[in-house]
Amino acid sequence: MYYHLILTEFCHRKCTYCYEKSMNPQEFEIKNDNLQFDESAPTKSEVTVKQLDAFLKKDDVLIFYGGEPLIEIPKMQEIMDFFGDKIQYRMQTNGLLLDRLPYKYLKQIRKILISIDGNKKRTDHNRGIGNYDRVLKNIKKIREEGYTGELVARMTIAREFPDVYNSVRSIIRLVNKGLFDSVHWQIDAGFYKADFEEVNFTKFIEQYNTSITRLMKWWITQMKKGKIYKLYPFIGISESVLRQEKTSMRCGAGHTGFAITTNGMISACPVTNAVKTFYAGNVNEASESIKPMTVQGDCLQCSYLDLCGGRCLYQNYARLWPKMGNALICQSVKHLIDAVKKKQPLLQALIDKKMISLKDFSYEKYFGPEIIP
Repeated sequence: MYYHLILTEFCHRKCTYCYEKSMNPQEFEIKNDNLQFDESAPTKSEVTVKQLDAFLKKDDVLIFYGGEPLIEIPKMQEIMDFFGDKIQYRMQTNGLLLDRLPYKYLKQIRKILISIDGNKKRTDHNRGIGNYDRVLKNIKKIREEGYTGELVARMTIAREFPDVYNSVRSIIRLVNKGLFDSVHWQIDAGFYKADFEEVNFTKFIEQYNTSITRLMKWWITQMKKGKIYKLYPFIGISESVLRQEKTSMRCGAGHTGFAITTNGMISACPVTNAVKTFYAGNVNEASESIKPMTVQGDCLQCSYLDLCGGRCLYQNYARLWPKMGNALICQSVKHLIDAVKKKQPLLQALIDKKMISLKDFSYEKYFGPEIIP
């Protein structure tokens, strides 16, 4: 089982697509009957090592999460000192404090998602001046120290930058230098009620879809040369198509991946700290008692569900955007899935010719990349 441990809600950055939107007064003024909040939840984790010891099983995966988890380095060290290699560790971070975690702890975290939004201009626009250079400096440092775990470039595709093709290509240059191993992206859509604007978002989706088509063409061209770049949305869907497998919520939310909130509740999704709607148990009870949570509503009648999985459990339940907005998001998902399905004969032909292998599309599920952007 995968558990995101929410160490803190605090973060030392003020990203345009996160902090600025969450602080928008309209978000507090808009009533949402679909969500129930837990005002008693603390901003920092009060879950003890003793509680985790009673709850976690051997080989469970613990994902350090925030806010920014590296603000709570002493807590991370306490946990890793106690459990050692009895469990596995992963992390999602903005990367700015990577240099502060002693290497003996860092090397135990075998997969790390690091926020970076493409090239320097786009990253610094979204995340603050100097962010890009500092993150790359920290990555170079840990690589020089000997870190060999997977570093995932976790990109947010914001409304004003729909060009996922050039954003990913910027990261690929870093992959080729050995700084990152793989790329994942998430479009900034459906997570805040006040930020939907039909005309602008319609234009964004059109441009984003065009860019996805271009990126897919480039990815296939590289594959014909024997190089498969680990672009999580592409490899995840490709594996399902090639294996003819159905999927549940691809990030694992509600069935294989849960979050341990700051007050010890078990939530179906890591972005729902202090949201009672998603509570599925608590850390003082046996993990077997956790209640699963599945998608609802229009997703259940969608012909793409078996490959999409529902995109986002939080979006599905919160229903923050109007139907028009959700339909546009779904349009981007369907375009992505169709782009992969169109390439299935070619992918299978390359496998049959032994130019690539089905194993090239394998990946660890549920540790962070959502697959469906």
